[in-house]
Amino acid sequence: MKKILITGGAGFIGSHVVRLFVNKYPHYEIYNLDKLTYAGNLENLQDIEDKPNYHFIKADIVEGEKMLALFKEHQFDGIIHLAAESHVDRSIENPMEFIYTNVVGTVNLLNAARTIWKDSLDSKRFYHISTDEVYGSLGETGAFTETTPYDPHSPYSAAKASSDHFVRAYHDTYKLPTVISNCSNNYGPNQFPEKLIPLFIHNIKNRKALPVYGQGINVRDWLYVEDHAAAIDLVFHQGKIGATYNIGGNNEWKNIDLIKKLIEIMDKKLGRTEGESLALITFVTDRAGHDLRYAIDATKIKTELGWEPKIKFTEGFEDTVDWYLANEIWLQRITSGEYRKER
Repeated sequence: MKKILITGGAGFIGSHVVRLFVNKYPHYEIYNLDKLTYAGNLENLQDIEDKPNYHFIKADIVEGEKMLALFKEHQFDGIIHLAAESHVDRSIENPMEFIYTNVVGTVNLLNAARTIWKDSLDSKRFYHISTDEVYGSLGETGAFTETTPYDPHSPYSAAKASSDHFVRAYHDTYKLPTVISNCSNNYGPNQFPEKLIPLFIHNIKNRKALPVYGQGINVRDWLYVEDHAAAIDLVFHQGKIGATYNIGGNNEWKNIDLIKKLIEIMDKKLGRTEGESLALITFVTDRAGHDLRYAIDATKIKTELGWEPKIKFTEGFEDTVDWYLANEIWLQRITSGEYRKER
């Protein structure tokens, strides 16, 4: 029986990973640890919350003694570490919160694992999920590889870069069995509506402004969240200790083009005149330190582990829109804050 700790499992990506592991590995005990900040929502996991191999722990990874006590009590065999503050705008407003959670929290988990696993390292695994934003910004060509030098430009990406360095340092210094992956922008169901796609779906439906930074020329590589969860499954079980894997969608879009595509789909589904919602686009002052372009070279994970994205963007994007339109109550409870009153 394997005991797997998944941190941040009530969040967007985390909930999809928890669901995959609970359903795919009924012989594993899955422990979902989440602080339940604004971005954590147990309603994301209602379909599996009664499964016998699923357990929820409400805790904050910033509490080092608590993390050590949990490792001691449950004797986890592995950890998939997703818990993080992740919204760039929030990091600009409050960088210290990102330093505590993303850096101190990660080191607390590393220390707990190192202490409890010291006599059984060969059978353990510490998997740290990171972002492509640690690499900085690209020009019009090229893509990030696993050896691209780090060049973070926001407090968020700097905090994630720091946590990556600590994970590698603990592998090199203490022989902790670690693995890291850096992913591109995720999209799909259950994403908190401060992020571009769910925010704009909500705003288009309610005829609210669509704030676009600068001229909307920033380019991002979009990855369907269930494809990412499948990659995480592979890396956790088959990735090489000490290795890093870049996970990308091979799917670059300029922000303005993505928004126009979203408007096209939404206007059709809402029965509006074609292009009607284009009038909602409002260009605003660009974000400080806004990276121009991200792109992932996912050759390594494809070559070594056989992973590549399965969901075509046209299919995944439309399915995502359908999910948010079909789950209006979920979205309303998020935007109103109702989901937080029962904690």
